[in-house]
Amino acid sequence: MLHELLLALLGYTGDLIIDRRDHLITETPISDECTFKLAPDISFIDPSDRELIERIIVLGFYYREMERFSAKCRNLSWIRSSNANPLEKKEKGSVYRRALANGIVEILSVYRSAVLHIEQKLLSETMPILATVTQGLNKFFCLLPPLYELILEIERDDIRGGQLLNLLHKRCHCGVPELQTCMQRLLWHGHQVMYNQLASWMVYGILQDQHGEFFIRRQEDRDVENSSSHPDISEKLARMSTDDASLTDWHSGFHISLDMLPEYIPMRVAESILFAGKAVRVLRNPSPSFQSGDAVHRQMPKSFQKIHGLEGRFHFQREPAISMGMGEDLLPQSEADKIEAMLLNLKESSEFHKRSFECAVDSVQAIAASHLWQLVVVRADLNGHLKALKDYFLLAKGDFFQCFLEESRQLMRLPPRQSTAEADLMIPFQLAALKTIGEEDKYFSKVSLRMPSFGITVKSSLLDLPKATSSLDGSSGASLSNASSEMSLDGWDGIALEYSVDWPLHLFFTQEVLSKYLRIFQYLLRLKRTQMELEKLWASVMHQYHSDFAKHRNDRDKCSVTQQKRQRFRPMWRVREHMAFLIRNLQFYIQVDVIESQWNILQSHIQDSHDFTELVGFHHEYLSALISQTFLDIGSVSRILDSIMKLCLQFCWNIENQDNCSNTSELELIAEVICIAGFVCQIIVQE
Repeated sequence: MLHELLLALLGYTGDLIIDRRDHLITETPISDECTFKLAPDISFIDPSDRELIERIIVLGFYYREMERFSAKCRNLSWIRSSNANPLEKKEKGSVYRRALANGIVEILSVYRSAVLHIEQKLLSETMPILATVTQGLNKFFCLLPPLYELILEIERDDIRGGQLLNLLHKRCHCGVPELQTCMQRLLWHGHQVMYNQLASWMVYGILQDQHGEFFIRRQEDRDVENSSSHPDISEKLARMSTDDASLTDWHSGFHISLDMLPEYIPMRVAESILFAGKAVRVLRNPSPSFQSGDAVHRQMPKSFQKIHGLEGRFHFQREPAISMGMGEDLLPQSEADKIEAMLLNLKESSEFHKRSFECAVDSVQAIAASHLWQLVVVRADLNGHLKALKDYFLLAKGDFFQCFLEESRQLMRLPPRQSTAEADLMIPFQLAALKTIGEEDKYFSKVSLRMPSFGITVKSSLLDLPKATSSLDGSSGASLSNASSEMSLDGWDGIALEYSVDWPLHLFFTQEVLSKYLRIFQYLLRLKRTQMELEKLWASVMHQYHSDFAKHRNDRDKCSVTQQKRQRFRPMWRVREHMAFLIRNLQFYIQVDVIESQWNILQSHIQDSHDFTELVGFHHEYLSALISQTFLDIGSVSRILDSIMKLCLQFCWNIENQDNCSNTSELELIAEVICIAGFVCQIIVQE
């Protein structure tokens, strides 16, 4: 009887101890209740012994079910039969469950050894008793039931991957030392898989996750959703994917799966892991078109090296020209070995220490960010491109845009034609470039002018203003109030610049960043255009006055008419001066107090930091400061300033084209509106 009991403890039933479930196969689900029972027709066992045997054989049931679970998870026959029948339904694999099964097999081997020891002890006794079995298995009464409940929950809820680690981590917090040790061992086995995946991701930039269990995942379905809601971004990424897949991976290739992220790994650490892996992918897979090493250093302006002291402060070796080992140059093998050694130390630790894990991840991120900084800042000449964006998007090259606006002034007096607006602007754009841009400016070729298509009727400039008559006493063709009441967006306000960004600067100049630059550019161009119109108005009118005076100085009657005309317009010139004062000071404030000030702050940050993530953060702060300090993020102030600029333009166009000015009420109305708007804008800014 005792030998049959020992066999039942190892999952083998017989005549004395029976299993209510027969013909078990691998696919048979785990039973949620014990099916081992003492045969009811046994009459020679006392009720007390029967109760004790019933309690003991539960351990055999637990053993049998956990062994079945382990065999199922460790079964690799699906690899051999993967190509046998593609229509056949296959069991979803899990490397984390297999690791858990390896830990359970270790625990069951200890249990089998205990049963073998009991058998040897029973054979050595002259009078074997049931208490010997109970005493030998006493510690397993607190181990096997929780382990059985664990695998039951895993099977019932289909838990795998990071969710399985999370469950094991929770089960480690218990008051039974033996059970806690077992759970920690099972968690250790699960962490071995996670560390292998981390090493593959953070050392080689390869995502090893065949069954979708890692918390870093490829972007799949979410790409379709994002492309439908953001067509511009999806088009940009589509173009990038044809040029270099690594850029697409950086922007939208991978994301953090919150379902598989263990709760004991903070989101900040997960984002660091995501960044480190993506950075390693970029460093190990450079674009073939990327100019490296000496070629870039030859193109790099000496002023950049002087400003930042790169040659003195950072001892970066000059890499050779692009070759098959280019990826190793960007990420030296010694650095990869250092990352792998840190992960190996974590892997060999018997317990998971959160602080050690976070420190190791931070160190890996720092290494990846440092080498990515060297790639983007030093080898790709980031500072030169930042200066180019400042020159062209922030209008630092004022002479170029002054020339461009003067060349296109007559064109912009007419509404843009939807089919040819961009081509029409290219002529003054190229003329301005020939006059002001030198051959040494290697970044101008990356700037292109765009005129986005618009589907609305655009009212602007002279066609919206009343036609002038040649007679002195004739009436104007229309009232200015009509133009004022129908004031709409000037079609030329949509002028845009595009900047061609090469690998690897896409990592820094994202579509979001370039859109912010474009927003500031369009605002500054409107401001400069308004200033130019106010200056041109004064120059043209003064020229006309001098011409009239020279022509009619001997004719007293006509001279008196000219004097009366000047007297009537004197209030308007005061209004024009107020307008010019406001626009001039606003432009000076933005260019000097905002752009130059923030640019100097950004330059000091670039000089002091050699971490890519820090640099991205500093650049975002730079753009945010530009937008906020130019009031673009305050809708009420921004709308008032736009209205002031539109009114100024209408004022200029109306003055230039209205010869009969006997009634200046509309001009006075514009002046009054501008004064009120300026006062309200000042109050809002102060608040």
